[in-house]
Amino acid sequence: MKKILLLLALMVPFVSYAQNEAEKQLTKFEQFSSKTGKISKFVDVNMPKIPKSYMGSLETGIRILMGEKNVYFYRIEEEETSRSIAHIAMIEYSDLVEINKALAVLVSEVEADCAANPDYLENRFISEDGFQVGYYVSKGSASWYMKLERYGKSTVFIKNAEAITSSFTAAQQKIEELKEQYGK
Repeated sequence: MKKILLLLALMVPFVSYAQNEAEKQLTKFEQFSSKTGKISKFVDVNMPKIPKSYMGSLETGIRILMGEKNVYFYRIEEEETSRSIAHIAMIEYSDLVEINKALAVLVSEVEADCAANPDYLENRFISEDGFQVGYYVSKGSASWYMKLERYGKSTVFIKNAEAITSSFTAAQQKIEELKEQYGK
């Protein structure tokens, strides 16, 4: 009986470790960029910054992973500060298209949500890779935010909806131009 209990006690850490590893899924960027045994080439194209609500802005750009089939990502980066580490979202093109559709819906609903004057309301979209964009309403006004990474504290507050929608629309258009230049 003691041997069975000892065996079970020894197996618990392995089982919980395996569950934690299974929960942490690789993002599309990690899947495409971490292939071993192959040459990895990428091209970056800078895009306009996204202004944050408070101080500063987010760096943005397009990253093209070159290969048999090129893969395009919209990169949003909050720089490292003395108080926090850098956070980066890498949004694959098909996810970017879906986010732009969702943003149109969110923007169309924000005014009615503010008018309802709830104690607290949150309306957001979450991509397959865990990127979040949305707003919360408190005291009759909306605050827009993005959560750049699935894990950790990577929420940034954005100046307004226009800052987000114009940046994401421009990124989608730029990727479509780059697909013509570099191939699909």
